[in-house]
Amino acid sequence: MPPDTVRGLTEALARVPSHEDEAAAGEFIEDWLATETAASVSRDEHGNVIARLGTGGPSLALVGHHDVVAPDESQLDGEEYRVEERDGRLYGRGTADMKGAVAAMMLAMRDAEPGAELVFASFVGEESGGIGAQAAIDDGFAPDVAVVGEGSTSYSEPGVLDVAIAHKGRRGSTISATGESAHASEPAAGTNAIYRATDAVDVIREVEPPQRTVFDRELTGSLVVTEIEGGSGWNVVPDRCEVTVDERTVPGSRADLGQVEDIEGVSWSVDQDLPPMECDDEAFAELVLEAAASVQGGTPEAVVKPHATDAGWLAAAGTTCVVCGPAEPGEAHTATESVSLDVLDRAYRTYRDLADAWPEPLV
Repeated sequence: MPPDTVRGLTEALARVPSHEDEAAAGEFIEDWLATETAASVSRDEHGNVIARLGTGGPSLALVGHHDVVAPDESQLDGEEYRVEERDGRLYGRGTADMKGAVAAMMLAMRDAEPGAELVFASFVGEESGGIGAQAAIDDGFAPDVAVVGEGSTSYSEPGVLDVAIAHKGRRGSTISATGESAHASEPAAGTNAIYRATDAVDVIREVEPPQRTVFDRELTGSLVVTEIEGGSGWNVVPDRCEVTVDERTVPGSRADLGQVEDIEGVSWSVDQDLPPMECDDEAFAELVLEAAASVQGGTPEAVVKPHATDAGWLAAAGTTCVVCGPAEPGEAHTATESVSLDVLDRAYRTYRDLADAWPEPLV
């Protein structure tokens, strides 16, 4: 019998390995939705699972991803992932990030009776920069509004399921400096690439990261040099040096890192650019907050997240987004990853109640 509770479905889905190949997890989700819901279900050529229920009116999407990072050895159980319940929490790779939220959304698809189109999407490749979300968007995935089930719990208070109305993006870039090698006993005969690179680092240290206010919440970016590599020997003036910069971006503006190219021999290139997100409809954010408030004793708040999610890609493509999910700060990607069963149930009821009422609260 297919699992029919949020705990059972989370455990079953979390046991399926999906760090190297998401196909088995995608097949599990597709088969469960096809069997247990009235939705039309498909798995595209990329491996994304998309289900649709109802037609007409504004579309609400419940969005997650079923890929995970590589498990710790302690999280393996033969060919499956190990999942264990202890002290009201479900432990295992993917329980928090984010198969628990995916399971909750699958059950919401089964149980809700929306008045307009309800969409479920579980993407591949989120941990690789959102490649599944990007592919789906390129193929025409364009819901009007979306709840992305990444973690938003315990931001305002421990155990409270909050709603993130914005998050930072991540731009990773490389500063490359070139020079001329020479013997270290005659440094003036060469041009030291490390010196040029550190001159660029000095410039970066003076750059003020941009800020953004979203519904009276402050979102502040950051810049930090995380790696430096250069030189070929202890007695050689280096002719090359590379510096890695991790930049957390905010909606609407970016730090001016290109100014480092004013330094002779220095160039700058972007290696990764994950977009930030801000909700562009305060009424929708309030609607999700009301749904979350109705299923818990604590009062959820509109918060901001420091991490990039697939909501960034969706928002950039024109979908109004918020993030609401059971994972807590510090749980994802750890050897002790876990999710609270109580919060997981509240997330399910939030998704279900929001979907069940859709779109009446906006009329």
